[in-house]
Amino acid sequence: MVRGRAAVTGGPPRTRLSSCVCNTLRMATRVVTQLYDDVLRPSGLRVTQFSILAAIARRGEANLRQLEDVLAIDQTTLTRSLALLERDGITERVPNPDGRIKALRLTAKGRRALAAARPLWLRAQDRVLRELGPTAWADAQRRLARLLDVAVRKRGLTRARRRSPVARRG
Repeated sequence: MVRGRAAVTGGPPRTRLSSCVCNTLRMATRVVTQLYDDVLRPSGLRVTQFSILAAIARRGEANLRQLEDVLAIDQTTLTRSLALLERDGITERVPNPDGRIKALRLTAKGRRALAAARPLWLRAQDRVLRELGPTAWADAQRRLARLLDVAVRKRGLTRARRRSPVARRG
């Protein structure tokens, strides 16, 4: 084990972590994302694209709202990513009687891309979990789920207040 540096990532020493929750999470996320992207590179997908494709594949088809909720991603980022996947023939729109609903499914090319990327993703996943350990990951996952729940609730309350006419008067 490497002392003072993140063994998996070669990242900054723990003593340099920010006291800011957001900054620390973003640092960790950037480095872990880079690790997954490096391992996934032969598939032609980035981990963000892999996550979107996996979410669509689990459902068979999914609309924007479902993907936003499942992936905890903002609509602008999701729409941009989906446009690239659609442009590359990896996803396609599903006809919907309600034209306001944009639903997607994987194309045959998308299913092949996901199938090619899955073993690479597993390799990255195993690499991180092997270094972190199953107990530490289970603990981190539990704590991150709580943080995600709190953040989503607080964000929802903030959005509701911004939209509320009563909140604007006060």
